[in-house]
Amino acid sequence: MHAWPASEVPALPGSGRDLRIHDTATGGRVTLVPGPVARLYVCGITPYDATHMGHAATYNAFDLVQRVWLDTKRQVHYVQNVTDIDDPLLERAAANGDDWEALAQRETALFREDMTALRLLPPRHYVGAVESIPKIVPLVERLRDAGAAYELEGDIYFSVASDAHFGEVSGLDAEAMRLLSAERGGDPDRPGKKNPVDPMLWMAARPGEPSWDGASLGPGRPGWHIECVAIALEHFGMGFDVQGGGSDLIFPHHEMGASHAQALTGEHPFAKSYVHAGMVALHGEKMSKSKGNLVFVSALRREGVDPAAIRLALLSHHYRADWEWTDAVLAEAVERLGRWRAAVSRPDGPSADALLAEVREALADDLDAPAALAAVDRWAAAQAAGGGTDEGAPGLVSRTVDALLGVAL
Repeated sequence: MHAWPASEVPALPGSGRDLRIHDTATGGRVTLVPGPVARLYVCGITPYDATHMGHAATYNAFDLVQRVWLDTKRQVHYVQNVTDIDDPLLERAAANGDDWEALAQRETALFREDMTALRLLPPRHYVGAVESIPKIVPLVERLRDAGAAYELEGDIYFSVASDAHFGEVSGLDAEAMRLLSAERGGDPDRPGKKNPVDPMLWMAARPGEPSWDGASLGPGRPGWHIECVAIALEHFGMGFDVQGGGSDLIFPHHEMGASHAQALTGEHPFAKSYVHAGMVALHGEKMSKSKGNLVFVSALRREGVDPAAIRLALLSHHYRADWEWTDAVLAEAVERLGRWRAAVSRPDGPSADALLAEVREALADDLDAPAALAAVDRWAAAQAAGGGTDEGAPGLVSRTVDALLGVAL
């Protein structure tokens, strides 16, 4: 599966600082000090609907992570998956009278278009669940043969008791896990399970549903969590730098993925740090496909909204915050974009050296994009007041905003 084209990242003078970021597993900030190649895995979409603002906010957050790392003169090895086979996709296809494969391909293509328009840097490897099935099956067999998985009426479940570190990513108690499992695709009330939150690794073929050769597992399809484990282990191995996604993935997805990998390899941790973006709401409720309260990137683009303004709207909120999308949020972003573009269009202006340092410091401090935007606002205000004659300043501001915030002025 192919990703989307990369926009050029301008070179900036000097070098940025190492990123200090909130790690979900420890509950505090850590300083990320990758090697020459920083390794980032971000969980991708289930392509049964278009890219909404919640998606865009999450992928914008991890685009900032990449840009901070690039500014430290590191390379970035970024991997993202596509869950192109799962219950929600099959249910949507059936409800619409659509072919599930055609639906997945269509919505994945639209996602690529949205990511391109927003100028989010693409992953080096963009990998679908379906294409990963030949790699998933041997992992499930290994877990079963090692006693870390068991069969229940033809389905294969992972035993969370097989990982001594289970629970360290989310820090949740058993009852909270059970409730979230029921809410987020699990089946904690199924009789016969060893633990209510044990997740499915391999679902035996169901009548009328697609299935694949599972070798000794029998025909079926993979569970959700093992998909990302297979992809991450193939491209990174254990101990990569950051696993990321929305905060709704902390449990069960990232907790279970870590345990799958740790049980498979006997190593710990799966990822060195777990980073999660907040949820975006509309009309007081989290945007979700099940509720239908969505604002789509593609719809705004069709209405003529500049993608740079959409990106500024996302950047105006801290990545870990839960916030609400409103018309006022977008209007403020459109106005800010106009002010910034007017400011950099002049032939000279106030020195921008301090601005570059401020933006770097803000982003290195747990991706504080609102503080970075405020710094650019101050420079633009000084420019409007006629406060400088540095001929190189507008160009440096433009490159800073492009390289570090992904916004083309």
